[in-house]
Amino acid sequence: MEDTVDDQGIAVVAIDGPGGSGKGTIAHRLAAYLGWHLLDSGALYRLVAVAAQVSAVDLDDEAGLGRLAAGLEVRFVGKADGTEQIFLGQTDVASEVRTEETGKIASKIAAMPQVRAALMELQKRFRKPPGLVADGRDMGSVVFPDAPVKIFLTASPEERARRRHKQLKGKGIDVSLPAVSADIAERDRRDTERAVAPLRPAPDAEILDTTGLSINEVVEQVKEIVARTLADR
Repeated sequence: MEDTVDDQGIAVVAIDGPGGSGKGTIAHRLAAYLGWHLLDSGALYRLVAVAAQVSAVDLDDEAGLGRLAAGLEVRFVGKADGTEQIFLGQTDVASEVRTEETGKIASKIAAMPQVRAALMELQKRFRKPPGLVADGRDMGSVVFPDAPVKIFLTASPEERARRRHKQLKGKGIDVSLPAVSADIAERDRRDTERAVAPLRPAPDAEILDTTGLSINEVVEQVKEIVARTLADR
């Protein structure tokens, strides 16, 4: 694909959506396909949670968590099959980052203004040539509002719960579907009701409902959106 750039000279594809919408896997595959850099913004909050536990920073200490977030050294490596490596310093902490407990802590941390402010500048530094695929909940609406491609992935709560349940079972984690459903509902509530950068599509985002679609089907639709949007610029 011919590179097309935005006003800052570096193209960004912003992929947002709630938990279980498939945005993480889609972003990894798209970044590998394009040969672009990858930003998994949700993992940044999870990384703060992991770093806090390592550094013994209290999870109610917003100022301390903000300072910790500002000093994160992180790198994401996405692969065409959707798998990942997440480096905190020189250590791959992907397995720690993806636990359910880390996710619950991260969702609470993400509502803290000082943490969000600290991570804002870090996220913007991921914008490097030849381009960036940014995955999160406010990539198109807040972090990269000038991104030429904005996609908001969604799916029914039932579908998202089934996906997450299957993913956890595949990792050997014994959890019930009702428990996963309740957790997703609670995260949705926190994400949509938080005072800072609540979850919602950017006004100019293309909304894609992934309910009933396979990962491959969604990837192909996203590729078409990216190609069409960048070709029009």
